[in-house]
Amino acid sequence: FSGVLAEDVLRALLELQDTLAATTAWAPRSGRNVTLSDVCYAPLNPAEPGLGDCAVTSVTQYFQNNGTRLAATAPQEDGDRRGTADWRDHLIYCV
Repeated sequence: FSGVLAEDVLRALLELQDTLAATTAWAPRSGRNVTLSDVCYAPLNPAEPGLGDCAVTSVTQYFQNNGTRLAATAPQEDGDRRGTADWRDHLIYCV
């Protein structure tokens, strides 16, 4: 795995998503700050979406946009072969 599918790139993407999710902008016509929740696509809760309701299309969704899940490992066995599954294995299983 390299390029955009490198762990450091995925971690940077998670940080960028967190930064964007926390961003606010002043809306003069509304007289208030608007957030991602005000403008995101939230098909499961369109009336009053929170950040968790916003639909995010990103490779980090395979890890629920969570750095701890990206870092998770698990023991894996295949007959006599033993190893450790990590984020690469998880991504392969998902796609």
